[in-house]
Amino acid sequence: MSDAMQVHAADTVAVALRPLRAGEQVALAGASHVLAQDIPQGHKFSLKAHRAGDRVVKYGLPIGRASAAIAPGEHVHSHNLVTALVGEEQYVPGRASLSTGAATFDEEPVWQGYRRADGRAATRNEIWILPTVGCVALTAEQIARSAEQRHAALISAGKIDGIIAYPHPHGCSQLGDDLAGTRALLAGLAAHPNAAGVLLLGLGCESNQLAALIDAIPLSARAKVRSLSSQAAGDELAEAGAIIDAMVAEAAQAQREPLPLGALVVGLKCGGSDGFSGLTANPLLGRFSETLAAAGGTPILTEIPEIFGAEQALLDRAVDAQVFGAAATLVNRFKRYYLDQGLPVSENPSPGNIAGGITTLEEKSAGAVQKAGTAPLTSVIAYGAQADRPGLALLEAPGNDAVSSTALTAAGATLVLFTTGRGTPLGFPAPTVKIASNRALATSKQHWIDFDASAALEGTVETVDRAFMNRLIAIASGERTAAERAGQRAIAIWKKGVTL
Repeated sequence: MSDAMQVHAADTVAVALRPLRAGEQVALAGASHVLAQDIPQGHKFSLKAHRAGDRVVKYGLPIGRASAAIAPGEHVHSHNLVTALVGEEQYVPGRASLSTGAATFDEEPVWQGYRRADGRAATRNEIWILPTVGCVALTAEQIARSAEQRHAALISAGKIDGIIAYPHPHGCSQLGDDLAGTRALLAGLAAHPNAAGVLLLGLGCESNQLAALIDAIPLSARAKVRSLSSQAAGDELAEAGAIIDAMVAEAAQAQREPLPLGALVVGLKCGGSDGFSGLTANPLLGRFSETLAAAGGTPILTEIPEIFGAEQALLDRAVDAQVFGAAATLVNRFKRYYLDQGLPVSENPSPGNIAGGITTLEEKSAGAVQKAGTAPLTSVIAYGAQADRPGLALLEAPGNDAVSSTALTAAGATLVLFTTGRGTPLGFPAPTVKIASNRALATSKQHWIDFDASAALEGTVETVDRAFMNRLIAIASGERTAAERAGQRAIAIWKKGVTL
């Protein structure tokens, strides 16, 4: 492995691939660079002299401006690099190169999944319990635990993959768009193909009434949904148990069958990013996204505030004026959301990101958008809505790990590909594949991590792409992720309005 990497020929900084010491000489692109200071692993050092105010370039994109003069070989970080983001922008359509870095295979990958009645493909065969309101969240968990004990033999035999409750604290004391968002998110989860059967568990007096929630579920998915009002029931535990038992009996008849790669809908997510995320894990997802889109599948990108500063490269790939306009409006609407709260649009990265070597939001965004590769942008999806066409989709959701990953699942993602440089154990309703950007994380947290993307720094990209595809095919076909094995399954709902 090299000592450092210049990601793009136009870059004015390079990234340390190991801890580097002051006085060391680093060879890059035929030139030798003497380090003026110690450079932590994942952090940047300057390849040229910058004056105060000069643009600093990484990934071939500006990642901010020098706040002081920077000499060649100096550490470039929060002490001498600041954001250049200010607010909303007037975006102009462009034309990006769509030359693909998609991986090629001798034969199209095939996975073993469930084909549902509405035509969608599922990677799991589960029963989900969705409470309409936080007041019955613990009751939903109680029902799920009891049902899993009763049907342990079927689960062990692989006839069903689990009975899971997804508690949350919302559904009452909400108004207007805030309540509508909760309802749309839960309706999207109820429609998810991985849920062979869904019990909507209500209390009875909540704002998020069962009838309105059922009306929000797509017609094609309502046949698998049952509902129960706890206040109207006699013994709600017994009645819910009987409903679950009937769902389990029906779901156990489903069989996996060979399905093409293009049947997958995949969520793209990064969390706890570091200086390696944009070098290893996110580009790996980008190549996979291009392969998936070319096969007729649907990669979904979200975390809108974490594309600020790199959005033009994404907007340039919109397939038509309507998609461009919807995407540009979505980005500016998020910026306005920040500004209306009196907050700068650049209020990111997180402390963990900064410790890992990421300095500005532009830098974080330039690394994050690589998860989509150069796949054409074919649709823009509202929060709680479902992806309905092949190609890259842009989903309305914030950067928060739990909120955005839940939104990806509600949009129909049957796998969530989650890159991380710092690590996190949490998983979500769709199988959540944790991809480490660096070897230290992959080694120290093997019980969190499903794939080590740092191998790309030591071997060939083709070898890593093939290994990653094989891992995803196995997981899509039923192999448990680390989060699934640990019972790490949760949802979070985007709370935007007042609470009564």
